[in-house]
Amino acid sequence: MSYDYGIMAETVSRESLAERTRIYIDAHPSIKDCVAKGLINYSSLARLIMKDLEVGNEEAVMIACRRYASKLSVTTDHELAILSVLKDSRLEMRTKTCIVTAKNDWTVLHKMDNLFKDLWNENSIMQCVQSASAVTIIADRMLKERITDTVGRFNIIKVRENLVEIVVKSPEKIVDTAGVIAYLITNLSDAGINIEETVSCHTDTIFIVNEPDMINAYSVLTKCIQSAEETIGKN
Repeated sequence: MSYDYGIMAETVSRESLAERTRIYIDAHPSIKDCVAKGLINYSSLARLIMKDLEVGNEEAVMIACRRYASKLSVTTDHELAILSVLKDSRLEMRTKTCIVTAKNDWTVLHKMDNLFKDLWNENSIMQCVQSASAVTIIADRMLKERITDTVGRFNIIKVRENLVEIVVKSPEKIVDTAGVIAYLITNLSDAGINIEETVSCHTDTIFIVNEPDMINAYSVLTKCIQSAEETIGKN
């Protein structure tokens, strides 16, 4: 049995270039969105990719772009599913929020247990998220001293104040719809808004932003919901 190693090498090279092209498009959300919707000049895109990836086969890059575009075009229905969730969502906002970050230690969680019970009886809201390195506590600023005293100031890593909590309250179907949170985060990021923390709790998606970003962030999320209402209404 004989092999044409020249043809095999060229095939592998083309496959490698196609994969690198797909990775490049995936790494640039704005380009990916335009490719998926057929709103891009493939010659210009190919030249950009060639420049950034330092490759020299324009034809191969263009073919890879067009083939990936045909796969991305099927995401239209998925985008409509995201918008269908958002059109039935609403916003709530709470000011004067703080975030207390503490060491991830069993004693911290043990001390927080009694505080959770007290706040439950007081109808106060507090979110607690545990990671491998820390415990993040999101609460009303009035609770800051109680939290730090309970946890122990020697266990505190960082305290952030002057924050605003914006909650996107969505219908039940958000649980089974992929990409809703990513869609919202992308819109906030594109507007230059830094998200201090984000928490997903069943049908609630919580974004914590700085007070100076409050109006802009609320406006961006409002426009996402309004745009979803208008788009779904036309379909």
